[in-house]
Amino acid sequence: MATGRYLYCIIRGSGERTFDGVVGVGAPDLPVYTVPWGELAAVVSDSPVERYEATRQNLVSHERVVEAVMQEQTPLPVRFGTIADSGDAIANIQRLLEARAAEFDGLLREMEGRVELGLKAFWRNEAAVFDQIVAEDDQVRALRDSLKRTPGGGSQAARIRLGEMVKAALVRKREAEAARILAPLRPIAERVVENPVLLDRMILNSAFLVKREREAEFDVPVAALDRERGEQIRLMYVGPVAPYNFVRIVVNWDEHPAQSRPGSPASR
Repeated sequence: MATGRYLYCIIRGSGERTFDGVVGVGAPDLPVYTVPWGELAAVVSDSPVERYEATRQNLVSHERVVEAVMQEQTPLPVRFGTIADSGDAIANIQRLLEARAAEFDGLLREMEGRVELGLKAFWRNEAAVFDQIVAEDDQVRALRDSLKRTPGGGSQAARIRLGEMVKAALVRKREAEAARILAPLRPIAERVVENPVLLDRMILNSAFLVKREREAEFDVPVAALDRERGEQIRLMYVGPVAPYNFVRIVVNWDEHPAQSRPGSPASR
């Protein structure tokens, strides 16, 4: 099978080196190393030229390489599954670094000394949230009570209407709660990405770009929120990680230069 080079991230570095003890995607016995050009380098490993499934194992392997690099310097994550073809793979990578040197240099300057912190918040008890909505919204409560008094639970149209009203009220409640959570965090972060909420019980799914020296400061309001609202809200706080949500290098080997774009939460 043809051998290419799997790309993990772009870093500063003018020399060749390997990252010991790091397991690459699809090639656990092969080293992870750099392909340099000028003052930049791509972190890669040898790989079959194939399409990798976005399985948990593959995604975790990709992230662990980037996180190992992050212990030493700032990485620009490359989109999962990016492979330089066999043959002139090294030359193609070097041409990529050359063609996009100014872009990569600018992004590295922007990300230097910064990390990504992630926060997800969930309602612990959806039934309790529904009870709060009924208690706070006169129209929802009136329709709910009317359906209870109606034989058979009322018409299907009325039940659908109640569901729509509850859903709209839940969205308003979620937005208000998310705003309260984000209020003390926004001033500490340089940038915030609000990713889509994926579940009815999810309140927010946000990523924050924070200077390393302000990590501890960022932890304070998160800990306060957990103490004050822990019985109602469950938090998932992760980081520091590479800036996946703030920059992701996308490569099209047929077009030079290819473009970078804001990162996607798909790899997290």
